Amino acid sequence: MKLFQQLLVAPAALGLMAAGANAAELNINGVSDYAASADQVTSVTQFSDVYPTDWAYQALAGLVETYGCVAGYPNGTFRGNRAMTRFEAAALLNACLDRVTEVTDELRRLMTEFETELAILKGRVDGLEAKVGELEATQFSTTTKLKGYTAWVAGAVDDNASKGEALTLNYDLRLALKTSFTGKDMLTTVLRSGNFGESTFGNGLTFVETAMASGNTVKVGRLFYTFPVGDSLTVTAGPVVRTDDAGMYAGYASFYPADLMLDFFTYGGAWGTNNLGGTGSGVGAVYEIGNGFSVSSNYVARNGEDSSAGLGTDESNYTSSTQLFYAGEAFDGNLLASVGYAVDRGVGFTMAMDAGSPTNTESYSVAAAWKPMDSGIVPSISTGYSSTEDSDSSADYDAWYVGLEWSDVFIDGNSLGFAYGESPNSTADDDSSALWELFYSMPVTDNITVTPAIFGISDDGPGGEEQFGGLVKTTFTF
Repeated sequence: MKLFQQLLVAPAALGLMAAGANAAELNINGVSDYAASADQVTSVTQFSDVYPTDWAYQALAGLVETYGCVAGYPNGTFRGNRAMTRFEAAALLNACLDRVTEVTDELRRLMTEFETELAILKGRVDGLEAKVGELEATQFSTTTKLKGYTAWVAGAVDDNASKGEALTLNYDLRLALKTSFTGKDMLTTVLRSGNFGESTFGNGLTFVETAMASGNTVKVGRLFYTFPVGDSLTVTAGPVVRTDDAGMYAGYASFYPADLMLDFFTYGGAWGTNNLGGTGSGVGAVYEIGNGFSVSSNYVARNGEDSSAGLGTDESNYTSSTQLFYAGEAFDGNLLASVGYAVDRGVGFTMAMDAGSPTNTESYSVAAAWKPMDSGIVPSISTGYSSTEDSDSSADYDAWYVGLEWSDVFIDGNSLGFAYGESPNSTADDDSSALWELFYSMPVTDNITVTPAIFGISDDGPGGEEQFGGLVKTTFTF
């Protein structure tokens, strides 16, 4: 029962209890003393006859200390076991009502004092409700989120055979529509456009990771659906998918930011098994084994959309890879590791070889990466090695790299990175190109990052070209 209900009911109940009492039995002076002592008690501990073990101790403490509307007798007692007269009940009720009146007056004064601020808050709430209603009425989907990314690359390459020392400015634009119907699945649609074309950064070993060549037209870059099967298995399938997409590949054993510079370093050292030989119709699965381990396998038919070739036929060009991946903590840092195997038939590697590209290969790879828990003078270290055999020519191709990145260099959030590696460059054994790059990444805002970089390529294959280049890459996310 609430306080006021108790106070209102108490006089009536007490009146019934005292029905046999007459006026001569009432101690009028005691009531007067009780009412006059209203300001004498500020804590329940001041009552000499009230103890924490009493069943109503907490209720009495609240009335005295919180509301200040219970008084005792002049001798410091409360007389909790004594019957209450109607006069005493009236005095108690009057004291409590006085306190309620004081509180109500205080609230009224505060409301008057802050009337302007309250009006502003009300207006803002009304405005927010209107905006929410407008957004709900105009949103194109309740299940889809749009994420945007565009990269601008300005730079030049010295002694590049096709473009000389020309300064170019190119862009790559990606609009990703992420749609979930159950909260656990994901339909991914990526619209992409770019003008790299025959740019110096869109061909050969100088190819950068973000180098879409669509002639300024918008194309469907990805279209696939990812969904869970049970608690440990994730399956991906779609008409436009690549072997490294979500649900197709367990992960890259690399902490080196592969999306910044030369595409060779995108493969995380596992050049043969991380071959991104293009998109097509495909399916893949990732299974979480436990304790940081997972395994993945996938199949992508480059010309699977062509009904004359189909999927899994002798005429179809395809790439397929299987990987064992680990992610965990070790040596006071985070550790990634992978072992991979891949088969390619008729696809051809995107490794920009001078004398053609092998199209029927088997590849093996190992890769590992370690990153300290805290940023400092010790960088993250990423490395990998892959070996590829071409069944058509019986040639072997080896590739490897080491990538280092220091976090929070000079300014928190900025990073410095360096990578060095070797990539095959022709169909002859032992011919390779040595590549290196150095970058400094500077987040200007949460959505804009500027990265100046330099790189070099030394080719010991036919022609033996030496190339040196520099660029500034600006990325926008929205």
